[in-house]
Amino acid sequence: MKIRLLFLAFLLMIFPLKAQETVSSPNGHIKLEIEHENSIQVKVWLNGKALIEHVRPKMQFSNGHSFGGSEKLQETASAIIDEEITASLPVKSEIIQDHYSFLKMSFKDYDLEIRVYNNGWAYRFVSRLQGTVEVVDEQLDLKLAEDYTCYLPEEKSLISHFENYYEKVATSAIKEGTIAGLPTLFTNEKGISLSVSESNLFDYPNLFLEKTETGFQSKFPKYVLKTKELKEGQDRLEAIEETAAYIARTSGERTFPWRVFMISENDREIIENNLVYQLASPLKLQDFSWVKPGKVAWDWWNANNLYGVDFESGINTETYKYHIDFASEFGLEYIILDEGWSKSTLNVMEPNDDIDMEELSAYAKSKNVGIILWSLWRPLDENMEALLPKYEEWGVKGVKVDFIQRADQYVTNFYERLAKSAAKHHLLVDYHGGMKPSGMQRAYPNIINYEAVKGLENDKWEDKITPEHDLTIAFTRMTAGILDYTPGGMDNAHQENFAVRFDRPMTLGTRAHQIALYNIFEAPLQMLADTPSNYYQNRESAEFISKIPVIWQETKVLEAKIDDYLVIARRNHDSWYLGGITDEDARTFTIDLSFLKPGTTYQLEWMEDGKNSDKVAKDYAKRSKKVTSEDEIEINMHKGGGWSGIFTEI
Repeated sequence: MKIRLLFLAFLLMIFPLKAQETVSSPNGHIKLEIEHENSIQVKVWLNGKALIEHVRPKMQFSNGHSFGGSEKLQETASAIIDEEITASLPVKSEIIQDHYSFLKMSFKDYDLEIRVYNNGWAYRFVSRLQGTVEVVDEQLDLKLAEDYTCYLPEEKSLISHFENYYEKVATSAIKEGTIAGLPTLFTNEKGISLSVSESNLFDYPNLFLEKTETGFQSKFPKYVLKTKELKEGQDRLEAIEETAAYIARTSGERTFPWRVFMISENDREIIENNLVYQLASPLKLQDFSWVKPGKVAWDWWNANNLYGVDFESGINTETYKYHIDFASEFGLEYIILDEGWSKSTLNVMEPNDDIDMEELSAYAKSKNVGIILWSLWRPLDENMEALLPKYEEWGVKGVKVDFIQRADQYVTNFYERLAKSAAKHHLLVDYHGGMKPSGMQRAYPNIINYEAVKGLENDKWEDKITPEHDLTIAFTRMTAGILDYTPGGMDNAHQENFAVRFDRPMTLGTRAHQIALYNIFEAPLQMLADTPSNYYQNRESAEFISKIPVIWQETKVLEAKIDDYLVIARRNHDSWYLGGITDEDARTFTIDLSFLKPGTTYQLEWMEDGKNSDKVAKDYAKRSKKVTSEDEIEINMHKGGGWSGIFTEI
């Protein structure tokens, strides 16, 4: 990490103690008032108006210690920090300016650290307790200053796949006791928004929010002591049989996770916010040069339905060799062997009888295509040190880990243990059916993606993955980090023509909308969900998708409104890529191309909604022309539509 330190006087400035501390963002827009006479209470102001009435942080331990109560403040220290972070795997920006005001409040056994950025703030406890401690509970009592609109990702329990629809509801209308996953977004009619999440989550359970009479409070899964035995025929959905009276058993000398509050003054800033990554632990791998982001041909969504071939498609060697040929021809880095490739879902050491793994691996290597294998999390958890070397021996490049569901301390530790062990064997990890990203991928860039999203797979059994849903998750779930939405369906329809089909699924919205999702969603491992046969039948679309990168040196949000529309320009080395999506309303934007390099001519190639895409969602048009930074272009998106452009230097 390259660091540019503009100001840090004597490392920390020591100030006289008083009953209230204040700290403001570097630009002065955000101000925190921290009272600490009887308990710690933080009030947050934005441009002179109250945004958060209070946040009351507290921790309790089984040995009687507590943080955030009436303990006497011993000293405070503050500084202005301005650093540059170079992202090891950039999905928004490669160079991130980490500019914030820092305040440390020191008590007998702990510190409360606060950072205030121009686009949010965060706090964490730093413990100086001795030995091993049991955290009975951590309280985060949140009360907003007004009745905001909440984009609520409701959880029915703390056993969750973290795949939620976001209900748009007044905060006051949320039923007391309702559990929300993170991130949770609050907005008002003036365009002000607050997104709550967490970062640097290690050796600790995942944070949830629970609605109270006046706001929200934190809720954590308890430490798991025992799970129920799976019945015969079961392989997932394990139930908790016994939990401890505490949420974490951990070292008494440690930093606890950051509690993150992303603040935006307009909707563009929501997309640009990178605080979860900035607050995460720096790189923990000595060498990650082998980590290769890219696109992957996926078998499961389309149920291996190939056609026009001279073999029976299915979970067999010939089908996957066909996937390898497709990936090689279109420049995709990987194929995935999803559920069904192994002898059983619990025996992922051996392939099924229809797959010759040695032959398949050799064939993939000859085509310069990597293989990623699916696995339930329990077999990996129980046999990690035998399975991962075996996969490496086969030449496999990564694992997709599925049906994790839990978010307690043990499972958080599994995430890190797997990432660390997989790195030793040069394996990527894609987490599915589990919790949202909380910054761990900064420490372990071989964590190539997380699911934790209602993605395209849901088109197989319901009709709710709408263009508006796609827009909503860009402003909500994506603020936590990378997401494996799995775009790329070629059978496109509007609601009136859509049919739920499990084995041959369709997508809602236009073809251009599907293509533009590759510009919109941040994912260093990006799936092509449809069957190779459909891509061959739609070669022009597949070739265009194959040209869109998965990592970005720079991101500029040009137009944005939650639920309604989003237009983003992203740079990968010398080329720019522009993507736009809209909801069911057609929209036209005039885009200023001043983000392009001055004095340079670019060839712009783009895909847009066809003249008849309102009736036939598959209808699109491909066009091209020369442009410079002095030009403007008009992008037209029909209902449920999109626009995707590639700017290449001439």
